[in-house]
Amino acid sequence: MSPPRWLRNIRPYGTPAEDLLIENGRFSQRRPASNAPLAATDIDGQNQLLTAPLVESHVHLDKTLYGQPWRPNSAGPTLKDYISNERRVLREVKAPIAERARALLENCIARGSLTMRCHVDIDPEFGLRHVEAMQQLRETYNDLIDLQLVVFPQTGLISRPGTAELMREAMALGVENVGGLDPCGIDNDPIAQLDFVFKLASEFQRGVDIHLHDKGELGLWQIARIADYTERFNLQNRVMISHAYCLGMLPWSQVKPVAERLAALGISLMSSAPADCAVPPFLALRETGVNVCLGSDGIRDAWSPMGNGDMLERAMLLAFRFDLGKDDELAAAFDAATVNGARALGIEDYGFAIGKPADFLLMPVETLGEAVVARPVRQVYRGGELIASGGRLLGSRL
Repeated sequence: MSPPRWLRNIRPYGTPAEDLLIENGRFSQRRPASNAPLAATDIDGQNQLLTAPLVESHVHLDKTLYGQPWRPNSAGPTLKDYISNERRVLREVKAPIAERARALLENCIARGSLTMRCHVDIDPEFGLRHVEAMQQLRETYNDLIDLQLVVFPQTGLISRPGTAELMREAMALGVENVGGLDPCGIDNDPIAQLDFVFKLASEFQRGVDIHLHDKGELGLWQIARIADYTERFNLQNRVMISHAYCLGMLPWSQVKPVAERLAALGISLMSSAPADCAVPPFLALRETGVNVCLGSDGIRDAWSPMGNGDMLERAMLLAFRFDLGKDDELAAAFDAATVNGARALGIEDYGFAIGKPADFLLMPVETLGEAVVARPVRQVYRGGELIASGGRLLGSRL
């Protein structure tokens, strides 16, 4: 651990310039910016904006093709077409999971994400192989990033014999969250899927994160059932629904009562702010008290060639999608990529305050709004130490 040192002349979240003392990897004191000459151990913040690091709330590291030769998208039009095409592509790819995932993870860290939730495929075809690879990845980078895992039954849970047993094995290995996928659209038995998922989460005292693509009233009905199960199993503040396109397809008068239940139960929503379908209404949900966070979802994989792992760009995409142009709206988009994600993932030791870890970003901009719009090159610090600059991880482990 480095000796105490001052971080000089920075502007936390755009406020007047300050100096911050870092001791044992945490912020311990703050004072107005000093004009005194820099000491040898000081960090010169150069009047840059300081924020907490970014949070990647939903990604699929185990399936990325990042860093591999370009591969044209070959998926069919339906969700099941995408799933079967992905299985074929991953069988053909020669590069191991660890090689692809490490390249993408280092890129995400270099862009400022120091907390991440990764959904990890599991099915009888490859057993626990993806889970084991992601656990090894987490061990390799645990000094740089806090990485949560979700066991994800991509090809079905109730409808795919043997998957339920593998999910239980993954919980025993220490995976933090139980996943699910379209209880109606994939398993065609929503009560059976939700019953298994919530009982498993309750038994192991883990979180729940369910992909929900099902649309319209069918999707809204499933969200209401997820709320029922959250309440029944006392999993308040430990449940996330990812995507939830249905919330952007129906009149707000129909959505609002369900949104109020989500807020009351602490059920978070994750959106990737996609361009091709309905999106949960960000500002209305926020005003109702629902915690909405952001994730990249798939990055350069068999589902889509898009994505770069930059959560600041994801905040911009959210702002662009909803025409958020006022400074307070842009700051709300920034929150979706930072504090809202930390809240959704249950990360308590996060944020900028005395006593918190000295994990932060420095950016050469004036405000959060400018950061979202400009997506500037940034410096990334972990425990008060510079770990990335100019979009590159210092000391790559590739």
